[in-house]
Amino acid sequence: MKVLVTGVAGQLGHDVMNELNARGIEGVGSDLLPEYSGIQDGSPVTTMEYVSLDITDKAKVSEVIASVKPDAVIHCAAWTAVDAAEDDENKDKVMKINAGGTENIALACKEADIKMLYISTDYVFDGQGEKPWEPDFKGYAPLNVYGESKLKGELAVSENLEKFFIVRIAWVFGVNGKNFIKTMLNVGKTHDEVRVVSDQIGTPTYTYDLSRLLVDMIVTDKYGYYHATNEGGYISWYDFTVEIYKQAGLKTVVNPVTTAEYGISKAKRPFNSRLEKSKLKEMGFEPLPTWQDALSRYLEIINQD
Repeated sequence: MKVLVTGVAGQLGHDVMNELNARGIEGVGSDLLPEYSGIQDGSPVTTMEYVSLDITDKAKVSEVIASVKPDAVIHCAAWTAVDAAEDDENKDKVMKINAGGTENIALACKEADIKMLYISTDYVFDGQGEKPWEPDFKGYAPLNVYGESKLKGELAVSENLEKFFIVRIAWVFGVNGKNFIKTMLNVGKTHDEVRVVSDQIGTPTYTYDLSRLLVDMIVTDKYGYYHATNEGGYISWYDFTVEIYKQAGLKTVVNPVTTAEYGISKAKRPFNSRLEKSKLKEMGFEPLPTWQDALSRYLEIINQD
């Protein structure tokens, strides 16, 4: 089997490529720059086959998929800067990448009659209430430009393909790139106290664990919508920070605040990012480990750097 992975310079694409290699599955990585620009950690992704690809270029997408001849595409590439997406000068670009680029890939997969796995987000929902969002719930109501763009990407996949997986994730962290854990560790080392939002609830997703699940999926024909985050229960960003500092051995005091008290960000954030994940087991997939365990393993890795 051969799998084309987009966005390999990002957190998730990096780990997916390494997971494919660990399974003996041929992986071809792609991203915007002429050469792989992710973390140079000596892992297989740094030496595996790579093609430069601008997913907003429809002709180039078709050309690359026709040339590579993959059996499947795992589409990790995306604009993920949520606040910057709200800036007027970026809105068209965000839509072009997350919606238009995804449509280009979906159409090329349709033409080649191959599988596509698209990474989406809880931001396609309105983020209200306390009930976990079901994978097959269609009551979309994105709060911001990023969420709207990812929803349009979902629709581009579902309306054009039959052989598709749409996997929604939340609160992502991995070794390759910036994330909440790295930010809070840096802040914790330079501040005695921090203020962290306590009324936005969800569960973290470790890209290393998620990549295993995605490869488990792509070798099957169990198509459809899925939710995937680490297990371990629903928490707030405040709860997450407390555990980060506890495991990292930092004495920084964490003060809980509401979203209103913290201050308004450019993009509205969901209060309810709870994702219902029981469908994974129902379909025969192994759930991810707990986020507490994932955090422990992650800290061990980044502390080696």
